[in-house]
Amino acid sequence: MSLIDKVPGDLNLYIGGIFTLRRKDALKACNITHVLSVLRLPVDRELFSSFKHLMVEVDDVEDENLLQYFTTTNGFIQEGLDGGGGVLVHCAMGKSRSATCVIAYLMNNYGITPQQALEQLRQSRPLVEPNDGFMQQLEMYYRMRTLINVEESPLYQRWMYQREVQLSSDCGQAPDADKIRFEDEHINKDDNVDGDSELKCKKCRRVLATTQFLIPHQPPPHNSPFPTTLTCAHHYLDPLSWMRPELEQGKVEGRLECPKCKTSVGRYAWQGMRCSCGAWVVPAITLARGKVDEVRLRQDAATAAGKVRRGPGLSMPVTSAQGRGLL
Repeated sequence: MSLIDKVPGDLNLYIGGIFTLRRKDALKACNITHVLSVLRLPVDRELFSSFKHLMVEVDDVEDENLLQYFTTTNGFIQEGLDGGGGVLVHCAMGKSRSATCVIAYLMNNYGITPQQALEQLRQSRPLVEPNDGFMQQLEMYYRMRTLINVEESPLYQRWMYQREVQLSSDCGQAPDADKIRFEDEHINKDDNVDGDSELKCKKCRRVLATTQFLIPHQPPPHNSPFPTTLTCAHHYLDPLSWMRPELEQGKVEGRLECPKCKTSVGRYAWQGMRCSCGAWVVPAITLARGKVDEVRLRQDAATAAGKVRRGPGLSMPVTSAQGRGLL
C-alpha cells in the first residue's frame, strides 16, 4: 500500500491516509493544491498551510451521515481540478471515508454506479472498502440521480425520517411531533402514482389509506421460534395526515380511531410490533384487517387524466392556497 494513490483516469485526483500529509515531497510531485480531510481527529493545522483545505468531520461508522456532504465535497474537488492543480482526499487510512467521497465524485462526474466507481478506484488502491452504511448512502445517491441538493430529495427526506424514528425507538421514545413524516403530504399533485386498492373503515366506509402507503414486510424463515399464521392480521402503513392528532401526542404506542365514526381501526407502536406472520416491523402503524375492507379500484377511475387518486382526507402537499388537509 502506498501513502498516496492516483485515482485511475485523466483526473489529478488522489487518495490517501493521514500520514500522506507529512510526505511533502510526494504532495509537491503530484502538484497538490487542494486537500479534503474526511475524519474526526485533531490534526496539525500547519500541515495544511500550503493548500486550500476543507475538513468534513465524520466518524467511520455505519450510521454516520456522509451523504449530506456530497454536494460540498464534489464542488471542492471540482474547484481544485478546474484550477489546474491536484486534489488529495484523505481520511485516517484512505480506506472508507475518503473512498466514499471519491466514489461520490466519480459517480457524479461520469454517471456511473457506486459499484463501477468502487471497482475503478480499486484499480489503484485495492484496500478501499466503504463501510456498509456508506455504501447504502452511495446507492441512495445514485437513485437520486446525484442531485445537486440532496436535502431536497424525497428519498433523502424519508431516509432522515427513518433515522429519526430509529433513534427515538432506541431511546424508548416517540419521535418529536415536528419530525413525523406524513407521507400523503409529500405526494406531488402531478405524480401519476396511486395504490390499486383503498382501505375503508368497515363501519362508515371512510377511506383510510390506499395501498401505495402500505409498508411491505417479509415473514421470518419457517424455523423461526415465533408462532406464525399464513396471513397478516394487520396492514402496516406510513403515517398519514388523519393520524396527526394521535401521533403528535408523543405517546410511544396507542390506538388509531377512524376520524369519521371514531371506531377503533388500528394501533401503533413506535418501538415496533410483531406481525402475526412473525415479522418484526419498526415503526408499526397498523390498520386491523378485521376493521377495514380492501376495495379494488377500477383502473380507468384510478388513473383518469393521469391524476393521482386520493380518498377523502388523504392530503395533498400543503400550499399557500390550501390548509393542511386534515378533517
